[in-house]
Amino acid sequence: MSRGTLIDKIWDAHVVSRDGDSDLLYVDLHLIHEASSPQAFDGLRLAGRPVRRPDLTLAVEDHNVPTDSLLVRDELGRAQMQALRDNCAEHGIEHLRHGADRQGIVHVVAPELGLVQPGMTVVCGDSHTSTHGALGAVAFGVGTSDVEHVLATQTLSLPRPRTMAVDVQGRLPAGVTAKDLVLALIAEIGANGAAGHVIEYRGPAVEELSMEGRLTVCNMSIEAGARAGLIAPDETAFEYLKDRPCAPAGDAWDAALEHWRTLRSDPDAEFDRTARLDLAGLTPYVTWGTHPGQAVPLGGRVPDPASFADPVARTAAERAQEYMRLTPGTALRDVEVDVVFLGSCTNGRIEDLRAAAQILRGRRVRDGVRMLVVPGSMQVRAVAEAEGLHEVFQAAGAQWRLSGCSMCMGINSDRLQRAERVASTSNRNYEGRQGTAVRTHLVSPQVAAATAVAGRLAAPGDL
Repeated sequence: MSRGTLIDKIWDAHVVSRDGDSDLLYVDLHLIHEASSPQAFDGLRLAGRPVRRPDLTLAVEDHNVPTDSLLVRDELGRAQMQALRDNCAEHGIEHLRHGADRQGIVHVVAPELGLVQPGMTVVCGDSHTSTHGALGAVAFGVGTSDVEHVLATQTLSLPRPRTMAVDVQGRLPAGVTAKDLVLALIAEIGANGAAGHVIEYRGPAVEELSMEGRLTVCNMSIEAGARAGLIAPDETAFEYLKDRPCAPAGDAWDAALEHWRTLRSDPDAEFDRTARLDLAGLTPYVTWGTHPGQAVPLGGRVPDPASFADPVARTAAERAQEYMRLTPGTALRDVEVDVVFLGSCTNGRIEDLRAAAQILRGRRVRDGVRMLVVPGSMQVRAVAEAEGLHEVFQAAGAQWRLSGCSMCMGINSDRLQRAERVASTSNRNYEGRQGTAVRTHLVSPQVAAATAVAGRLAAPGDL
């Protein structure tokens, strides 16, 4: 039963039935892509079942698509994309193809269309579905068998998640971004610090974030082990949604707005856990290891594994530094990079591109460094080109790409082929995530742009 948290309120409103420790939850929106759906459709076909609610399902090609052309050269990627096209045609599901005007990364496209709205439940066969919590929705990633279950029934049986409040104290200092905020949080509570919980982010700094910043924070919630992240909807969310293609209009908008304004945790709401993050003195953050929790301020140094009291953390640090080829005490600003990646469902939105372009304007990417700029959607790409941002990137020597997940993960033609070091605005820095032996440092768009110019990890002020 609800204890007054927004998480519980949305969850309770969607429970169809209860069976022991699990709730059968109604799903308002089901997002699918080519990498996690083929087996689910095969299961439907074998069981002779149709898709229950194709009208509540959206398919997007994003994981396997190349971003340098419309030609799909990877055989597996081409097969998965064709399977998605065939399955969507068979079941009457709206489908956004590679290169189409509205195509892009699923977690960029769905909010952009206004499909995700406050109070909804949203699922997708992708862990970063937590992104959509920025709009006041309970959104989480699911496995392939779950994708099949939702396609067949528009419901899913799940244990009720525990609740966690993250109270962000203070305000973001100048030059510090939402990406730095969430990296600092994960570094503080650990990569499993929110395991089994849905996080609600609260506090003046959160309320002052743009919608793009909120999407970044909720996107990274999964990297703290959370099931999802959530921010109570407010005027920022309502303004973002207004007049979007799939948002309510006219009287329906007024009715929706009246309901959305009720979606808040009660003042005396009881959370299972509460964590606090103090923003005083916060500076840009960068990861040094092989998970997002292994992060320190950019002005810091690679830590000595011996400084970790926990033997598991100490061993993890030793392994991470061996893989990353870093030695304790190395200043992060002395770490040179080979590649800079600006994009992904974490930081591929128009605000991110504008911030990076501002730093690159009139400057050049350092010789020997490659920079890929990959818009999160074709709509983001169109807006960026209308503003002339692509000319700034190209004049600086960066590659201006089509939309897709790109080198966030190594399952498409943008993956790296050798042991290079990357400054990446994406969300994961695991071993081999961007290609075999590739060493990844997670950064904000501003740090990515400055790093491209400097050829080493750098903040804009270092230029």
